Formats: sequence, structure tokens, C-alpha cells
Amino acid sequence: MFENFKLEMIELPEATLRVRYGGSGPPLLLLHGHPRTHTTWHKVAPLLARSFTVVCPDLRGFGKSSKPASPFDYEASSKRAKARDCIALMDCLGFNKFHLAGHDRGSYTAFRAAMDHPSRVIKLAMLDGVPILEALERCDAQFAEHWWHWFFFAQHGKPERAILADPKAWYGGSKESMGDENYEDFLAAIHDPETVKGMLGDYRAGIQLDHLHDREDKKAGRKLQCPVHVVWSGKDDLRELYGDVTAVWQPWAALAVTGAAIDSGHHMAEEAPYELAKELELFFSHS
Repeated sequence: MFENFKLEMIELPEATLRVRYGGSGPPLLLLHGHPRTHTTWHKVAPLLARSFTVVCPDLRGFGKSSKPASPFDYEASSKRAKARDCIALMDCLGFNKFHLAGHDRGSYTAFRAAMDHPSRVIKLAMLDGVPILEALERCDAQFAEHWWHWFFFAQHGKPERAILADPKAWYGGSKESMGDENYEDFLAAIHDPETVKGMLGDYRAGIQLDHLHDREDKKAGRKLQCPVHVVWSGKDDLRELYGDVTAVWQPWAALAVTGAAIDSGHHMAEEAPYELAKELELFFSHS
């Protein structure tokens, strides 16, 4: 897994991240979603490493990266804080500007990094996500039925007890669908109480704080300044919930937003790695 990639624990000003990186060419930062770790990219990253220097961290609170000390410290679990980690990480690796792609919860951190640090992000790919404010403002009975976990995970105490009672049954997954080493890394994460608490902190910050940051941007008229490409899983429910996903993103971007569907379920990096790698390479390579 990740042949010819380096694996390091990198200490940053606010967090210590487990990071895998390799390849050559323009830098590309890949951010995973919930409940995965950076190993979800194990098939995609080597394909992209033929054209890019690919950097795959465990987000703060996830995997083997450090965890916020308190579940009530919403700022420490906020996307703004995790965006600062991204900038510090790329500084540490010597990259002033970089391409950025985020999936699921990682897409929210990617969005915040590009919004808060516009001079640093060359291009932005958003995978299976819309801005948190958009999701909450558009919330209806259909959203509640499909994405009820947003509100359950934002509670304190109860979601930890429910998940840790039987993590494997809660999250599913298999060696066949995920690959042996990725699956083992995933199992280690979901069975660790501190990691489960750290992952839930991402949802708590979303409900308590992140949408306020989005609202501040919207009120001030701030927009993403880089090219934005939205990719969604054709077999997941993003189109069902939002219709034209690119239209949801367009008011947040200064340039025209492009988009495409991948024929896969939600975990596209594992289910359709070749299609996803091709889609990302075309977007990030095109001038």
C-alpha cells in the first residue's frame, strides 16, 4: 500500500498529523472523509503520484493524528482550525501553493482552506459535499431521513456509546471492498474511543460553529477565488437531495463551477479509484 510513499508523524503548531506523501510534480493535498483515514486514498494516490506530489494526512481528530483535548472545544474541531493544519502541513513540506481535494467531511475542511487562504490553493475539487450552511439551510424531512446522523453525532455522550458498543456493525466495511491494509487501518480507528470522539467532534463543530463561518463569508460576499470542480457519487444521494449540485456551489465561487458524477457509492476512492483519479487528473492538469 502506498509504494514509494513516505509515512511520517509531522508536528505542526496546533496538531500532530500522520501524513503519507509521495510522487513528483505539482503538490496535491487529499483530505479523507468520515469515518475513514488517509488510507482510503491507497488506490487513488499512486495513480495521481505519476503527475503530482500527493500528500494524504489523517485530519485532526481522525486516524492516528492528534485529537482535541475537549469534546466541547468546538473551535479546535472546526474546519477553520483543520484548514490551518493544512496550510501548516504544506508549509512544512515546502509547498507555498497547492491543489486541494476533499471528500465528505474532508470537503468541508478543503472548502474552508480555500476560502480562508485564497492565495494558497490553486484549484479545489469538492467530492460528495456542499457547504455546511447550504446543507443546514436546505434541511427538510428528506435530509433528516437520509442524513439524521449529522444531528445524532453532534450530541454528547450518546453517539460514542452507540458506536463503541459495536463499531464494525455500526460502520460496516469489508476487506473485499476496502482492501486489506486500508480495512485494518479503518478498524483500528473506529475501535479507538479517542478517535471516535475526535471524529464526532467534526460533526459537533459543524452544528455549533462551522456554519457560522460560512454565514460570515456569505454576508461579506466572500467567494472561492480558484477554479472549483464538484464530483459526486452517482449511486449516493447528493443529486437526490440537491438536484444540480454545481448550482448549489456556484454562488460560493467567483469562477464558473464545473462538475461530474462518478459511477460509485459514497466511498468513491475505494469503489471507483481509476475513474476518480482520471477525473481529478484532468481537472488539476488542465490549464
